[in-house]
Amino acid sequence: MTGASTPGSRPTGSSRTSGSWTPPTSVRRWRSPCTTARRSSPRAATEPRPGPGGPPTGPRTADRRPQTTPVSTFVDMLTQAREHIDVLVYAAVFLHEAYPRLNDVLRERAAEGCAVRIAVGDPDSTNVQERGKEERFGHGIESRCRLALMHYRPLAGVPGIEVRTHATTLYNSIYRADDQAMVNAHVWGVNAYAAPVWHLRRSGEGGMFDTYAGSFDAVWETATPVREG
Repeated sequence: MTGASTPGSRPTGSSRTSGSWTPPTSVRRWRSPCTTARRSSPRAATEPRPGPGGPPTGPRTADRRPQTTPVSTFVDMLTQAREHIDVLVYAAVFLHEAYPRLNDVLRERAAEGCAVRIAVGDPDSTNVQERGKEERFGHGIESRCRLALMHYRPLAGVPGIEVRTHATTLYNSIYRADDQAMVNAHVWGVNAYAAPVWHLRRSGEGGMFDTYAGSFDAVWETATPVREG
């Protein structure tokens, strides 16, 4: 993300790991990788919380970050998708690094009729280069965008899968699977791995989930298709 950097722990062999999986209908709060998860509420992340004697105060977030989020959380969510998989990142090479079978999962989902759209950052774009300066990552983000493109390029031309590059300012990395989404919010001057991750579930039209889904669509329209090879 910007893409997200490699998390602290990586699963091996299987998409199921010993890491905990976030139920899509609940929100939990993590304070550090070593603390025990504490349930804050059984409500979905998109459900507003009533204020004292007043209107809802808005949705809550799970204060979790990529380095403490097991890759199995992302993989399990994508594996469950039946209609839509959308990924909007600059690089997010941690997914392929921690789970080499990611392309196989995406091919399998596409073969079952799931529409898969992948948008990675254009390493030559001004916005990607500026992000490297802002996060004090220099040309590292550009090289990671190229690496992400190398990982995803074999999927270009696979029926049901589209891969594109985009040159937009990435405000959030988005990983959507049907009515679920993991959203890595980006913070100026902070690497993506240290920024919050929202785990959302669509609970109705016009909510937070649809806002991010619409953002993906808007970026997708500006993106350039990647050729096979």
